[in-house]
Amino acid sequence: MQRLATVTLLFGTLLAGTSACTSMAQQSAAPSQGAAHLQQVASFEHQVTGVTVSKDGRIFVNFPRWTEDAPVSVAEVTRDGHIKPYPDDAWNSWRNARKNQMSAGDHFVCVQSVVADAHGNLWVVDPAAPATAPVVQGGPKLVRIDLKTNRVAQVIRFDETVAPQGSYLNDVRFSPDGRHAYLTDAGAKGALVVVDLQSGKARRVLNGHPSTQPEKDVVVKTDGRELRRPDGRGVEFAADSIALSPDGRTLYWKALTGRTLYRIKTDALENPRLSEKDLEARVEHAETEPTDGLWIDGRGRLYLSAIEQDAVKVSDGDRIATLVQDKRLRWPDTFSEGPDGTIYVTSSRIQDMSWFKPETGPRLETQLWRIEPGQDGKGQNGRATGPAGQPQ
Repeated sequence: MQRLATVTLLFGTLLAGTSACTSMAQQSAAPSQGAAHLQQVASFEHQVTGVTVSKDGRIFVNFPRWTEDAPVSVAEVTRDGHIKPYPDDAWNSWRNARKNQMSAGDHFVCVQSVVADAHGNLWVVDPAAPATAPVVQGGPKLVRIDLKTNRVAQVIRFDETVAPQGSYLNDVRFSPDGRHAYLTDAGAKGALVVVDLQSGKARRVLNGHPSTQPEKDVVVKTDGRELRRPDGRGVEFAADSIALSPDGRTLYWKALTGRTLYRIKTDALENPRLSEKDLEARVEHAETEPTDGLWIDGRGRLYLSAIEQDAVKVSDGDRIATLVQDKRLRWPDTFSEGPDGTIYVTSSRIQDMSWFKPETGPRLETQLWRIEPGQDGKGQNGRATGPAGQPQ
């Protein structure tokens, strides 16, 4: 495993592959007078994690079953900020209390992320492990929904060689040509999963490799304190954050409980003949900070969810700056980019969960935000924007 020799995190250097290394913590900057700000898109009665925006501006979110038997797993957000089950009520009809009466293969069991691709599809990642506990047999899957017909078009089911007990499939990115998917597993033994979308065949790679594991010396802090459960356990999530370069040639990932960002060329991941040893030798890394979500926008800028600081940071060239910092942005979780370049982010409030604050109870109200331009009137893609981030 190679270290990215002094990576000026992260762009024009990390993505371009040049070498010059600086710690992200050293590069972070305070917002300027023209700093961006948050605008609330929707508020939810249940804990949200994933968000995605389709090419035509439709917004989708998901609700994992972590502390309650959530009534909806995948939903479309309407223009007035309400939600409706997607693609229908049937796929969203699973309930933990009735798991022995329902098929896990054709219902959403515990959805962790939703991602719209460039080919008119919405993909749903279902690790099928409510409360991040035992995996429901036959439940782990990647579901493709045709956004034109609003119907499920493909279900790729993962057996125990890909999603073993203890796994928790987390997030996914897709190659520009639509042939491959890359997933992170944030469970007990972190890994990446590579899927051939045409054949449905999947391989688990870098299984147990240091790049996919929590870092033992990292303790996540929120509100200025170590985040721990009542019994003293901290936050321990393996490979979680994931991003793909605009050309689809380089995949980035990191453990949530970690300060190291990793990358590898996707042609290596897609080569089943490459030995695990050879694959490991091609992994490169650089220093960052604990993050949950990563996103690379159409201009090649990297967004990082700074969970310890209620902030979103962005790297553009050789500078890393705090794009927005707001106390309402409790645990920025997942990013997506609208067709106009506006960045959306969920606030999943993990530090407020009953796992860490029993007095909270099982239900947790959460929000979806978009990042609005600052006083300079420039949006995320450099174009002038009007209300709600729409191009003028």
